[in-house]
Amino acid sequence: MEATQKSDDGHLITVLSIDGGGIRGIIPGVLLAFLESELQKLDGADARLADYFDVIAGTSTGGLVTAMLTAPNKDNRPLYAAQDIKKFYLKHSPNIFPHSWNIFATVRKLGRTLTGPKYDGKYLHKLIREELGDTKLEQTLTNVVIPAFDIKHLQPTIFSTCQVEKRPELNGLLSDICISTSAAPTYLPAHYFETTTPEDRVEFDLIDGGVVANNPALVGMAEVSNKIFTERLYEKFDVKPMQYSKFLVISLGTGSQQPKKKYSAAEASSWNALNWVSSSGRSPIIDVFTEASSDMVDFHIYSVFLAHNAEENYLRIQEDTLTGELSSVDIATEKNLNGLVQVGEALLKKPVSKINLRTGIHEPVKSGETNAEALKRFAERLSKQRRFRKSLKSKYDEKISKRKG
Repeated sequence: MEATQKSDDGHLITVLSIDGGGIRGIIPGVLLAFLESELQKLDGADARLADYFDVIAGTSTGGLVTAMLTAPNKDNRPLYAAQDIKKFYLKHSPNIFPHSWNIFATVRKLGRTLTGPKYDGKYLHKLIREELGDTKLEQTLTNVVIPAFDIKHLQPTIFSTCQVEKRPELNGLLSDICISTSAAPTYLPAHYFETTTPEDRVEFDLIDGGVVANNPALVGMAEVSNKIFTERLYEKFDVKPMQYSKFLVISLGTGSQQPKKKYSAAEASSWNALNWVSSSGRSPIIDVFTEASSDMVDFHIYSVFLAHNAEENYLRIQEDTLTGELSSVDIATEKNLNGLVQVGEALLKKPVSKINLRTGIHEPVKSGETNAEALKRFAERLSKQRRFRKSLKSKYDEKISKRKG
């Protein structure tokens, strides 16, 4: 279906979602920089993504990007501009995922993989703590949703500012939350931390949120919806339950190899537990659960928006033709990192694709609209929505002022 533009009269619930994917977080980083630059063309150089979204959701590397975009600096503005995300990955990825082609180092790494996670996480943990300091979840500049998974209770833990008031035990350090959501099994160690409330001390034993929501778009939509409805904010936002035509959602993937034939039943039928963890330099079990969850979320959201005649309100951007080292989550060589930058830049020029609900394959839209053009279109709607809300606030403040007068 060709892209159309509906009237934006009234409130929209705005959602930004960023998938997990290790170093491939560079790809959405490039897309976010482009989106923010378009917003700056409309509203000035100080415009930041946190100013435009009711909720930003991110899993694993996407959770780290979410924190970078929403954690406050000393001036109570976002810690990072979107254009700085790419630079962050290029600078720090080689130290987070160190690689050496020395044969002895390779043997040592293989031995470490058999006895523990592939990387010790020390550099990543130190970096995150230095960047985020003592910032707590409740201090983010807009609502955030960062999934993790509790291996003690075998259930998801959703760190959501939408829930903090009613569930103060979730109000941990943003650094602990980012370390937890990034703790991919076999790659990085699980993370333990505690939070305290006036009534209790709560323990968290967590791993990567990608095991439950590598694409957190649906979780983000659910969290902001629950906040609106449970706190009876629907009159303020002019939103009715399940009114998806009022949602404006941008969901950014980190790339995949989906159309390629990664594994076959013939080879997998003889795999043991170790083979499922590691085969041909990859981790099949992790590939399976991350790809499956991401695709199912895209399938569900697109189905719902299509059924509500709101297809133009949902934009999923994903590169699903990665090959070789580009599809890796941890090969942080200079060549590969720069290659991922090029993937993100090329993705802007590609046509928007929508999932075929029958085949599950993404197909270009008939209009030929590119991802860059779609992001520009969404930037215009986001800007218009922000001006609309400022206008309402101005009218409200004026009314209050007259009453006091």
